Amino acid sequence: MIDWDRVRDLQTEIGEADFAEVALLFLEEADDVIARLSRDRGAATLEQDLHFLKGAALNLGFSQLASLCREGERRAADGLTDVDLASVSGAYHVSRQSFLSVCGPLS
Repeated sequence: MIDWDRVRDLQTEIGEADFAEVALLFLEEADDVIARLSRDRGAATLEQDLHFLKGAALNLGFSQLASLCREGERRAADGLTDVDLASVSGAYHVSRQSFLSVCGPLS
């Protein structure tokens, strides 16, 4: 679910203080995107939202979320909106909880 090697690499690359700031920013922005994910907004908007989530997830090591977003982004790029948003949202929330349980509060 989470690529902990990626998390450790990012911590090393940017330092502990900056890591907390980057992680907190990702989680806040991802919360917003997850809350607005909808097939009703059209394939182009869905593709953009999934693309954002995929990139942020890869950066922070949320590997399962990144994989689901990659698949959904491809479908949305083909004009399809039948993306399994419940799985995307579920993977995000489980990953978020796991991440915070290991990394602790980031504020």
